Amino acid sequence: MQAAKLPFLYGWYWIQEGIRLFKLQPAALFFWSLATSILINLSMLFPVLGQMLLIVLVPSMTFIVQNACRRIDAAQIMRLGMWLEPVKPAAVRKRLLLLGLIYLLACLAAGFLATAPFVPELSTVMNGDAQSINPEEVMAVLRKPMLAFFVIYIGLSALFWHAPALVGWHAVPIKQALFFSMIACWRNKAAFLLYGLCWAAAFYGIQTLGQLMMGAGLGASVITVVLTPLNLAIAAVLYASFYPAYRSVFGDSAPRSGQGFSGNGTQL
Repeated sequence: MQAAKLPFLYGWYWIQEGIRLFKLQPAALFFWSLATSILINLSMLFPVLGQMLLIVLVPSMTFIVQNACRRIDAAQIMRLGMWLEPVKPAAVRKRLLLLGLIYLLACLAAGFLATAPFVPELSTVMNGDAQSINPEEVMAVLRKPMLAFFVIYIGLSALFWHAPALVGWHAVPIKQALFFSMIACWRNKAAFLLYGLCWAAAFYGIQTLGQLMMGAGLGASVITVVLTPLNLAIAAVLYASFYPAYRSVFGDSAPRSGQGFSGNGTQL
């Protein structure tokens, strides 16, 4: 299984392909974006445990939307009962859940590594009663571990970016899938840099639009009505771009049923 080395502009091409897929079946991808948003909000009802469960499900959710986009690209109409078909085989589901558990442990380890060096500073700022705590000082101290976590998470994302498809479609052992994903992302780091910058600009643009609407005196309800569907649509395009990114790097050799192979993947 060879990972292609792609030009810098492929980062924008993946987004264009996400837009194209969204245009083919906007209702289906909007539904997935809405369902994901609801799931994220539901996880907030159960602090810590809800977020941990959501993190475990991330690889499975990624694989589900990649399969959906593959069907859409093949001119198949996505129906409600088709969404969970990719994770119905027990072997596929087990591998993806195990990958999710590893992802959770990796995120916890990243959080520990990012926070541990700054614990003394955090303790100093947080000591005392609630009235004596300066929010500005707390935020200033929190920026350091947040920046450290962001840097660590970039590497973590490279490990897991292509892993769900490799594990789900090709039954590549998890260790190999993580390695292949990391190598593929490293070989295409310029394209992924452009990809990340484009999405950062898109979400920054939405935030700026919200601030401009507030500055224009529009009410919170009006802003919500405008920005909520816009956020969902942009998130839908983001999810849709996952499949083109995988396809252009590894090709489209997965079985058309969306179920994984029974054999092992080959090395890069």
